[in-house]
Amino acid sequence: MTILIAYDGSDDSKAAVAFAGKLFPGQHAVVLTVWERLAMTSARTSAGLMVAVDQSGVEDEAIGQAMSELARHGAELAREAGLDATPRCDVDSVAVWSTIVDVADELDAQLIVTGTRGLGGVRSLLLGSTSDRVLHHAHRPVLVVPGPNGKGG
Repeated sequence: MTILIAYDGSDDSKAAVAFAGKLFPGQHAVVLTVWERLAMTSARTSAGLMVAVDQSGVEDEAIGQAMSELARHGAELAREAGLDATPRCDVDSVAVWSTIVDVADELDAQLIVTGTRGLGGVRSLLLGSTSDRVLHHAHRPVLVVPGPNGKGG
């Protein structure tokens, strides 16, 4: 069994990792962190809020390294929770939810595990209704885990 866990470092994603470990001890898990290139973030920002971005790619490289480290941290938490976990970090191609669904398909994951909401701001894995979109577009079971305060969003 392969479990795909969406992870962005938020308390909700940490709760998802911990819950998956309790339910599926010893199972193989891929802990996925999805991030968006800075240039794409700027392009999606409304014209009134557009910020000049250095297109050299240096920022994206630094962000990519930080996101890879975040995925490694998530996999470490998953191993501590009892899973046989490996990290994975992908750049989103269309939307974060779409990347999660595509990676689950690629891995033929038996289950996708996600928190109800992620970190706020520009570098969020689970923005707004990402978990809802994963739930409705995935071709496999999805487990949405509420955050530690018991409130979903």
